[in-house]
Amino acid sequence: MKKEEIQNLIKELIEKTTVKLNEISIIEDEPRNLWFSAEVSEPHFFTSHEGEGLRALSHLIHRILEAKTPPKLDLGDSPKSNLGGQQGLGIIVDINGFQKKHIENIRAIAHMMSERARYFKSNIEVDPMSAFERRIVHEFLSEANDLKTESMGVGRDRRVVIKYTGTI
Repeated sequence: MKKEEIQNLIKELIEKTTVKLNEISIIEDEPRNLWFSAEVSEPHFFTSHEGEGLRALSHLIHRILEAKTPPKLDLGDSPKSNLGGQQGLGIIVDINGFQKKHIENIRAIAHMMSERARYFKSNIEVDPMSAFERRIVHEFLSEANDLKTESMGVGRDRRVVIKYTGTI
């Protein structure tokens, strides 16, 4: 699907909740993430209970995009060619900056834990996280030459382990 079609889908879903949508814009944060930032009049419907409504909205959007986007069989395609969530592209929906603050907090935790792994020269386990949060940690630390990240555990106990490799 095209960016504008995804934007219209998000707009339509937000408006069906009867929350007034003031503005929606497309922000490309990183090559693998496509951000949609929405400003609404009553963000608490989406951001209360640690963003439960926003997670539900994102889940709906991803499921609709998966259903509307035929899977690509050619593995040589670039991630941007298929905006349905497959091929490694992340669609991130933000309501009044809530998601941005949440991601910044996760990156701060990843930075702190990576510094701890370097200082103690050992493996550091981060508290259990959702798949979305673990992905943020993996992407944030992917450029570190002396660290390696790995997800361990099952279900709700799945966590990131930051491993010190000792190379510089």
